[in-house]
Amino acid sequence: MLLIAAGAWFTLDRPRKVELVVAGVAALAVVGALIAVGSMIWTDPRPFVVDGVAPAIGHAADNGFPSDHTAAAAAVAGLVLAYRRRIGALLLLLAVVVGMSRVAAHVHHVPDILAGLIFGLAAAAIGTMLARAAMRARAAAQATSSSV
Repeated sequence: MLLIAAGAWFTLDRPRKVELVVAGVAALAVVGALIAVGSMIWTDPRPFVVDGVAPAIGHAADNGFPSDHTAAAAAVAGLVLAYRRRIGALLLLLAVVVGMSRVAAHVHHVPDILAGLIFGLAAAAIGTMLARAAMRARAAAQATSSSV
């Protein structure tokens, strides 16, 4: 997913590249906060703990809510979606596949995945809005200083 996202980034002009990097940094902070708060508010034991079915991949028996992997994948997809819709849509589909694979591996329940998708997309939206506002403010400041 990151390689596809990097490929999309390379297709942007310089101002949009900078904007996407700023959006990515902001989204990373937001998704981290959402994951931390979400896991404090809701606890969902992992399926292998509840069901006694061995997970397909080794994992700690900690809180499964929300899915960090799905949240990160959805954040990347949402960021790219804001700049390259088709590539972002493909990445969003892959984020869903990441989530489904986590359920199939018995390390998450479906609500963990849904929360991860929501948190990731929300973080991408917030990051994109903040980056666009910052870029507009920067452009306005430059216009003001050059007219003086």
